[in-house]
Amino acid sequence: MIASKQSTTNRQHRATMKSKRSLSRRSIAMAIVLTSLPTPIHCFAPVSRPLSPRIASEPTTSSTSLHAIGVFVRKAKEADVRKYCEQGPPDSVLSLLKQIKDASGDDDASNDGAGESLQSLLTKRKGTITVIAEYKRKLEGDGYLSEILPPEILSPVFREFGAAAVAVLADDRTGGCSYDDVATMVEEQRDARGEVPGPLPVISSDLIVDEIQIAQAADAGAKAVTVTYGVVGAEKVAQFIKDAKALGLEAIVSVSSAEEAQGAVDAGASIVSVAGVDGADAKYGVIESLSVPEGRSVCTIANILAKDNKALEEVEEAWICRDRGFNCVWVSDALYKSGNDPVEHPGAIITSMKAKSSVKYASPKARSGKGEGAREYLGDILM
Repeated sequence: MIASKQSTTNRQHRATMKSKRSLSRRSIAMAIVLTSLPTPIHCFAPVSRPLSPRIASEPTTSSTSLHAIGVFVRKAKEADVRKYCEQGPPDSVLSLLKQIKDASGDDDASNDGAGESLQSLLTKRKGTITVIAEYKRKLEGDGYLSEILPPEILSPVFREFGAAAVAVLADDRTGGCSYDDVATMVEEQRDARGEVPGPLPVISSDLIVDEIQIAQAADAGAKAVTVTYGVVGAEKVAQFIKDAKALGLEAIVSVSSAEEAQGAVDAGASIVSVAGVDGADAKYGVIESLSVPEGRSVCTIANILAKDNKALEEVEEAWICRDRGFNCVWVSDALYKSGNDPVEHPGAIITSMKAKSSVKYASPKARSGKGEGAREYLGDILM
C-alpha cells in the first residue's frame, strides 16, 4: 500500500517536472523569436512610430482627440498655476500682474521693451534662416544623453555659435526647467554685454494658461513668451498677446494647422511657430496660404522635431524650411543627440542649420561616406 502511494507520488512529480521543462523551452523559444525580429530600437522618440497596416489606413488624429488632449493639458497646467498662487507669488510678480490688469482695458497700452524686437532679430534677408536654441533638462523618449549641462554652461555655447535667441522650456513636467532657469539664462546672456556676439534674447517657453505666467516670465527677464493656440483658443491668444505687450514682451503663437495659423494672425500674432508637425512639406502647408493684413508682417518659425537616429536629418529639414520661406527654425532635442561630440555638439548643429548649404549639393551626415560633402564633419559645412 505504501509502495503504491510512493509510485503515484513519483509519477505526479515527473509530470510536474516535464510540464515545467516544456514551459521553459517555450519561453526560451519565444525569447529567441522576439530578439531576432527586425524591429528598430527607438531610443530617441520625438517622432511618430510605424503603425500597423490596419491603423495606418485610419486617420492618426482627429479634431476631437486633439481637443481632448488640449483640455487635459490645460487643466493640468491650471492646477500647477493654482498651486503657485496659493503658495503666494513674490511681490515683484504681483506688481507685474497688476500692471497687466491695469492695461487690460486699454488696447493701445504697451510697454515696448528696449532694443531691437525679437521679430526683427528672427527675420533676416531672404534665403537665410535664424535659429532659436531651446534649453531643457528632459528629452522626449529615452534620448541619447542621461544629463544635460546646466544653463550657465550651454548659454554661451548657443550665443557663440550663432543662435538668434535662446528658449527655456519653463515647465517642470515636460522640460524639467523652471522660471529660475529662465533667470539664470538671462543673467548669463547679460554678462555678454559689450562683447561680440552680444547677449541673446531669452524666450520663456511655458504652456501659458494664465496671465500670471506672463508676469513670471517678465520678472525672470524674458523678452518673449509662447502661447499655444490649440490649448487656449483664439480669444485667449488675443488676450495673452495684449498682456505680454503690456509688459514689453512679445508673444510667439504655436500652431499646428493652417486654420490655427490664420486664427493666430487674425488675433494679432506677429510671430507664428509651426509646432508638432513633422516634415518640411507638412510645416509649409500650415503657412502656405496665410493671409497677412496689409501693413503687417509675420515671422514664421518651423519647429524641428528630433529624429529617432543620428543621421542629423534635422539639419537638412532646416535647410528645406529655409528654402520654403520660413524665417527661423526652433530646435530643441536635436541639439543634444550627440552630446558634446567635438563636431556634433549643440553649437555645431546650430552653425550647420544656418549654413548656406542645400540638400541639392551637400549632406550634413558626418562621416557617412556617401554623397557629396559626406567626408566633411558637420561643423565644417560653412559654405
